[in-house]
Amino acid sequence: MPMTPKPLRRFIALNQALGWMEDASLPFLQSTLGPAAVQISEEAICIDASIDAKTLENALEQAAIKMRDSGWITGWRNERYTVFARDQAGDLDLSQPLFQLERAAFRRFGLTSRAVHINGYTAKAELWIAQRASNKAIDPNKLDNLAAGGISAGENIWDCVIRELSEEAGIPAQLASKAVSSGKLRTTRQEADGWHDEIIYTYDLQLADDFLPKNTDSEVAGFQRFRFEQIEAILPRMTLDAAAVTQAFLEQRGINNAEG
Repeated sequence: MPMTPKPLRRFIALNQALGWMEDASLPFLQSTLGPAAVQISEEAICIDASIDAKTLENALEQAAIKMRDSGWITGWRNERYTVFARDQAGDLDLSQPLFQLERAAFRRFGLTSRAVHINGYTAKAELWIAQRASNKAIDPNKLDNLAAGGISAGENIWDCVIRELSEEAGIPAQLASKAVSSGKLRTTRQEADGWHDEIIYTYDLQLADDFLPKNTDSEVAGFQRFRFEQIEAILPRMTLDAAAVTQAFLEQRGINNAEG
């Protein structure tokens, strides 16, 4: 049964529109900041402008812990993402980090996360597709790109590419360093655990025909190669983000019949 969309309000803090929140998350925020510091209008949830970034970080972290303990946040990772300021166009200004927060809490506040996805392909026009492990907190058993993962606080994009290729596909750094940037895309949607907003940096890596990826961090159940013309049939079995990345890969190669 399709999920019924829940009403969202713009989450405004530090005088910036940082995300989107459901009303059900409000009590957790009010319990840590105090009701007077959380101003609610028809369109937005605004944090008092006098609250600085460090105070806000601590309050959101405590709210997230309460959400976790109540079952409102699952898949706690003990890994932090960075929240960045916005530029004039509304995109992330990576030169202005604001604060950090547990990654599992990002959707509850509708904050913008960042990730890398790497397509692994061969000279025979084949694409390596991973199957996510059954114990993954998000999208278990779904098909995915060769390697993908979120960019942790303090980690740069390239280091994340190298790390994810090593952890998820057993690819050594010397080979991983041949990955080529192919662009970026942004995915937004409402999920059961809040508002998903992610910027994905995409990379392509050509692998030898006899190379076999091997997972090392228990997050991937296995890998399979598909010819480019076979990909359209498996797109519905992929995560939404991986499907978008895969479609972009095919379109860049003039294969435009991959409709999700």
